[in-house]
Formats: sequence, structure tokens, C-alpha cells
Amino acid sequence: MKVVVISASPRKIGKTQTIMKYVAEYILDNDAGISPLEVKFINLSEGGIDYYTGDGTFSDTTKQAIKNITEADVWILGTPIYNSFFSSALKNLFEYIDYKKTAGKTAGLVIVASGNSGFADVQTLLTQLMSYFNVITNPRAVFVTADTVHNGEIIKKDVNSRLNQLVDETLTLARKVSSS
Repeated sequence: MKVVVISASPRKIGKTQTIMKYVAEYILDNDAGISPLEVKFINLSEGGIDYYTGDGTFSDTTKQAIKNITEADVWILGTPIYNSFFSSALKNLFEYIDYKKTAGKTAGLVIVASGNSGFADVQTLLTQLMSYFNVITNPRAVFVTADTVHNGEIIKKDVNSRLNQLVDETLTLARKVSSS
């Protein structure tokens, strides 16, 4: 099973990045009883993803991201909330994805915000995006406030457990979907 973990924050030192690196490490360390398990990490703060222009020309980094996403069975997406919306860097990335190559995949969502408002709205928008790509989305997203990350570490252990649960449930859902 192939998993892609996407950190959709364009910020170089972002809290979303810390959280999604934890998710990728958790998957690799625990492999959720699934063997073999291949994990790719796309960190949009590293740059290299071209701005979508529709002209069909793009960098090797963009081509690799497209390949990782379309070949993965499971997507674990993490995005900050900016102006009541998910990251524009994530939207830009998904402009490159061919919806004809994504049907039947499974996704888990992690949403990061400075406060407790807007989570459900952004979850709805992300779920609609996943629906466009015919991706089955775990209905239990993880909402994380920015104060749970400090100096590049998750400081509230309940966040770790909720992230672990999201990963485990999403991988279990993917196994059920692929076996039916």
C-alpha cells in the first residue's frame, strides 16, 4: 500500500509541517499492520511546485509530486486555515492532478488553525475537493490549534493520539475499500 502525506503550508517554519512530519513518522514506525507500506512526504514549504498555468510544462519536482499523489492508495492531507479556506498551495497542487486517476483512493484530513473557529467549514471544503477526485474521505478529521505546537514539537499528547487514530482509521478504511 502506498501512502502520501502532504503538508500544505507554504511557510518554511510551519506548525502544519511539524504535525505532518509526525504523521509520516508514525506511519513508518507503526505501519498499521500493513505490509509492505511505502510512504512519500510532500512538503509544500520546500517549494518546487510550479504555479499552475495550464500550459503543460512543469518542473521535475511537480512531476514527482503528481506521480506520488496519483500512485498513492491513501492520502493524508494537512492544511492550515488561511482566510477561512485551506491553503492555496494545496489548491495549486491539486490543479495538476487528473481526477480520472484518483477514483477509489482514501484520504484523511488534518486541519490546523490559530483558534477553534472555521474547522468544520474547511473540512467541508476539503471533503468536497476529495469528492471531486472520487476519493473516499475518513469522516473524522483532526482539528489542531496552533498552540499545540512549540519549537517544532507537538506539546499536547492528545494531539498525537488523535493523529494516530486518524492514520489507523484511514488505513483501515483503505484496506476495506481495496478488498471490496
